[in-house]
Amino acid sequence: MSDENTTTEGDSRRDFMLKVSLGLGGLAAAAVSVPVIGALVAPLLHTKPEVWRSVGSPDEFQVGTTKLVGFENADPKSWAGTTAKTGAWVRRELDGQFTVFSVNCTHLGCPVRWEADADLFMCPCHGGVYYKDGSVAAGPPPRPLQQYPVQVKNGQLQIGTAPIPLTTFSNDSTT
Repeated sequence: MSDENTTTEGDSRRDFMLKVSLGLGGLAAAAVSVPVIGALVAPLLHTKPEVWRSVGSPDEFQVGTTKLVGFENADPKSWAGTTAKTGAWVRRELDGQFTVFSVNCTHLGCPVRWEADADLFMCPCHGGVYYKDGSVAAGPPPRPLQQYPVQVKNGQLQIGTAPIPLTTFSNDSTT
């Protein structure tokens, strides 16, 4: 009879330890999952800032030329320092219209440079090449250069910025 009591007592101790370890494991899993779930859900709850940034007077851009301009990101962080600033390529067309391209290659985000003699945007990282209209000419880029919305308001050329990578900018203001 003594053996039967010992087995029951051992089983109840084992059951108790199993329940405790499962409970602690579940608690640890819950503690780890809270920040992960928060990171996944947070972008859905926050609206992405869309800001019009002035990049100069339209007269500063010569017809048929492409010029690099700098501006502050749509969502600069207080700790970002210099990285809160970015750039864009502004092209003034013959008809007085402006086209503004992101400075980042669509392959891996390296900054592209404008080669005026060749009328091409060149990416130094992996040999990406874009025509002056932003379409892919050669190399690994999967799609054309991103374009910013443009407006002329109060005598200033403004571009519609959104967080990087560029997202769809809702152009609901009047020009």
